[in-house]
Amino acid sequence: MATFPSEEWLVQYVERINASKDYEEAAATWEGDLSYVFEAEPDKGVPKDVWAWADLWHGKCRGAKFDVTPEEGEKAKFIIRAPYSRWKQVIRRELDPIKGMMQGKLKLKGDLPTIVRNVKAANELVNIASSVPTEFVDER
Repeated sequence: MATFPSEEWLVQYVERINASKDYEEAAATWEGDLSYVFEAEPDKGVPKDVWAWADLWHGKCRGAKFDVTPEEGEKAKFIIRAPYSRWKQVIRRELDPIKGMMQGKLKLKGDLPTIVRNVKAANELVNIASSVPTEFVDER
């Protein structure tokens, strides 16, 4: 079981993205890399912001990096950031990411209409994330 957030978790996530026919179909026209920012919550075992980057292209993930620098992460076409505990809610399917963006619970840098047009692809990414056997850092 992979700890979230970690490189091991990201690797398993990417493997599942690339194995998913549902994601491949839903994201067939998607072009753009994405940085996820898991904002620090020291009381929950996340002492600093953690950046992860994924190169998403036409239903596949062409590459991913864990713990990239903010300078590297800021180059992504889309950046989604939220406190660690919000990401935990997303992975557990307690928070819909699109609704979370609309409510300001997840902050998006990039074109929101593009995300909304690709809501099925976004939902598949959440389905995939929730399928990764996960141990949360604050529950170890």
